[in-house]
Amino acid sequence: MEDNRTDLDALSLMPALFVGHGNPMNAIEENRFVAAWCETAARLPRPRAILCISAHWETDGTRVTAEERPRTIHDFSGFPDELYAVRYPAPGSPPLAERVRELLGASAVRPDTDEPWGLDHGAWAVLRRIYPEADIPVVQLSLDRTLPPRDHYGLACRLLPLRREGVLVVGSGNLVHNLRLLDWRTDRPFPWAAEFDRLAAELVRAGEHDRLADYPALGEAARLAIPTNEHYLPLLYVLALQQPEEPVVFFAEGVVYGSLSMRSLQIG
Repeated sequence: MEDNRTDLDALSLMPALFVGHGNPMNAIEENRFVAAWCETAARLPRPRAILCISAHWETDGTRVTAEERPRTIHDFSGFPDELYAVRYPAPGSPPLAERVRELLGASAVRPDTDEPWGLDHGAWAVLRRIYPEADIPVVQLSLDRTLPPRDHYGLACRLLPLRREGVLVVGSGNLVHNLRLLDWRTDRPFPWAAEFDRLAAELVRAGEHDRLADYPALGEAARLAIPTNEHYLPLLYVLALQQPEEPVVFFAEGVVYGSLSMRSLQIG
């Protein structure tokens, strides 16, 4: 992969990414979505560190990984041995973890030193494709399951200084994620999945973040697309970092298995 990354010194803000991570097999298989992730990352300035908000780490209260060497977590079942053999040995960054706590409120955000988490597949399955050398420090921020979506958005707004400090914020989830209705035999979207994927994209383009945060008011398609919100919330963390007049680009699109959106976007 050709490295076309520019120097962050010439830029005011590091871009931010939301990646529709989809099937864990994307960590090892080649397809158009993985190719789009890699092509996008190749154009970014090289990050000083990465903060990842993954759908796969929900907690009571907000937590941040603070280990020097986070483990690779294989938080799935029923996949080939090849996938379980993958390790992503990126270093952690206790200083970045402390900076995140400073921005969000140290009294409200706990480090994971008592029960270390690591990097779940929402993080490493994406990062091993876009930064395969595993040489950029990675910190994960958990999703507080007790907070409503608007509060997640408000929390994320406080992370904006990280973009000025060379930190790449990556939200990893899926805009449409209904595993109960998923059909492995098709790559054609169910009508309601296509409807919500299209509506959400229109709202993102229009900068209507309030409506996206209040997604239950968007109707039946939203209810089916977001039966639980852990895969949707990482999108709000990235949108919260968008500044006035800042561009947004969709670098991957498509609904697979009927009910899983792979839509991914870049802010900045």
